[in-house]
Amino acid sequence: MSIIKSGKLWPFAIGTAITLVFCMGVGTIIVTSKANIQESDAYMTNYQDADAKVNDFIKARIAFDKKYKLSCVTPQIKEGACDVTYKLTTVDGRPVKGAEMVLAVSRPDSHDFDKTIKNPKVTDDLYLFSDVKFPKKGAWNLLLKVNVGKDYRFYSIKTDTRPDHIRKIREETTF
Repeated sequence: MSIIKSGKLWPFAIGTAITLVFCMGVGTIIVTSKANIQESDAYMTNYQDADAKVNDFIKARIAFDKKYKLSCVTPQIKEGACDVTYKLTTVDGRPVKGAEMVLAVSRPDSHDFDKTIKNPKVTDDLYLFSDVKFPKKGAWNLLLKVNVGKDYRFYSIKTDTRPDHIRKIREETTF
């Protein structure tokens, strides 16, 4: 009498299925632990802190936007070194003096080129980060944190340094 006709096949099938599921789970853990996974740099912090404080960040952005207007006035970002300029005014158009700014420059696919630049020069009511280096062609993220007294805001820009993609920079409103 064969194993199929005797009805004893199902314990072997269940045992094999459980073993396969266990092996696939272990394989998934091994493969993902070796993957080059980059942490989020949203809000200039790790994603756990950003997730925990996201409501505070949104409320701060709303309060900031009621008082101030922030814009990037850099016409284009090029490979190599270029100046990145921001304009900060009150809602009624008066320039804001004494704001603290921190600019984080990063690539979306790697943290190898990340850099943080503080204390821009203020000339003609513009905040100028001079000689910002973009050593590689391709996509770049510019994340700016602005503090004016107790008010603060994060301002994100996605740009591209490839010559055929040089065009107006895109401002992201998610921050």
